[in-house]
Amino acid sequence: MSKVISLDQAAGLIQDGASVAWSTVGMSYFAEAVAKAVEKRFVETGHPQQLTLIHDCGCGDGKDAGMSHLAYPNLVKRLISGHTGQAPKMAQMITDDAIEAYLLPQGVLTTMWRQIAGNKPGVITKIGMGTYVDPLVSGGKVTAKTKEDLVKRISIEDEDWLLFKKFPLDVVVIRATTADEDGNLSVEEEAMLAEILPMAQAAKNNGGIVIAQVKYIAERHSIHPKEVKVPGVLVDYVTVAPADDHKQTIGSVYNPGLAGNSRVPLNALPAMPFSARKVIARRAAMELEANVMVNLGIGMPDGVAAIAAEEKVSHLFTLTTELGTYGGIPASGADFGAAWNADAIIEHEAQFDFYDGGGLDIAFLGLAQADQQGNLNVSKFGPKVVGPGGFINISQSAKKVVFCGTLVNGAKLEFSEGKVQVIEEGKVQKFVNAVDHITFSGDVARANHQPVVFVTERCVLELRQEGMVLTEMAPGLDLEKDVLAAMSFRPIIAEDLKTMPEAIFAEQWGGLSEIMSAQGQ
Repeated sequence: MSKVISLDQAAGLIQDGASVAWSTVGMSYFAEAVAKAVEKRFVETGHPQQLTLIHDCGCGDGKDAGMSHLAYPNLVKRLISGHTGQAPKMAQMITDDAIEAYLLPQGVLTTMWRQIAGNKPGVITKIGMGTYVDPLVSGGKVTAKTKEDLVKRISIEDEDWLLFKKFPLDVVVIRATTADEDGNLSVEEEAMLAEILPMAQAAKNNGGIVIAQVKYIAERHSIHPKEVKVPGVLVDYVTVAPADDHKQTIGSVYNPGLAGNSRVPLNALPAMPFSARKVIARRAAMELEANVMVNLGIGMPDGVAAIAAEEKVSHLFTLTTELGTYGGIPASGADFGAAWNADAIIEHEAQFDFYDGGGLDIAFLGLAQADQQGNLNVSKFGPKVVGPGGFINISQSAKKVVFCGTLVNGAKLEFSEGKVQVIEEGKVQKFVNAVDHITFSGDVARANHQPVVFVTERCVLELRQEGMVLTEMAPGLDLEKDVLAAMSFRPIIAEDLKTMPEAIFAEQWGGLSEIMSAQGQ
């Protein structure tokens, strides 16, 4: 009996009240065509209703794709997710308190599938302590109507841990490139390996069904057994999607360079334009050392990879992404999560095991809002709560973390002859007395003696035991007028306050290799 069904038939398998998990990394691995069919069915019939939707990464294109297809009152009852920033319609439902919603660490959710598959109680970890997902704060609940506790503190050998409880799974919707006639799945055109195997195992061991969206159907036994990422015995149904509904990333339908099927000359990648972003990336890159394992966050921090390529030092360390890539240059923007010329790509959940265990030497992450306690917020912007993605896992487990961002939002600066001038001050301060949401805990970092650095285009700060310390200031600026007046709190001024290197404020630089060599001596 063939497992291949139509998209409408796939949508019809989801019953009212079901708990439905989706594989996704933006648009990578997301079954867009199935989601469209579910949306169509709901609009036409009013079913399915009252679904619990689960996904561990951001899911969408920032517009109408991804989870936005399912953002209807009465279609969704509860969302359990790592991030909603790429699905603005679903994010709006959270803002409107229209659904129950939990926004939990991406690494917790991606490792949860194995715990469910193995009939474990959930994920037991220290990740999230001191942040908003800690039950002593909010337990990851982000709407007023969210009541059930999915996170609890437990004690093991007189030591506190967080237990993220497992949840039921009725349907898992995953994606692959090719399915053979028995449902064996391969992922040759995908940009990463994701977590489709443990998701399928979790569904099958909990009495659920597995639906796989693919681009191609192959003859039985035509896929090499080592290329099969999900055995057909775990797949109940297969449905074929058009290429436009099976995008490799948000920005690419298919690029062989992002799938590891070809290599791109790195000198073909465009250089980063000179700007405040480039200055920040250069100063952040000065924290690099040879032979370290590195993670780069989305947005401002991914400029570090571009700087490393420009400065021809990429070979001196290993760039990784939380999605499982090692080596090469992590892709940025709409291709974030993939990598150009990766040396290796492992499974998503396996990467977070390595990260959570302290495998990362240094992480470069975004800086949306920071306070005088060294807390960071990247999960809540005004009334809009988007969630942490992998930020909590990475920031708490890396041996050193460097937060990268502008000092103020919206300021206009001029860079000339190695100096900085503030032309027009921004209106939104980012260094505040208390952050709106604790996505990174300064108290936990200090307790763990974790080095924490804040890099902006105007100054550099460090979180030390005594508090937030201003250690460097950009050349040409006035400390009181251009730096301290742009902050809501007054940091400790280092006795040996330094000037940031003038060379990083020029159009051309070329000094990173020398700095890294000096640090290695």
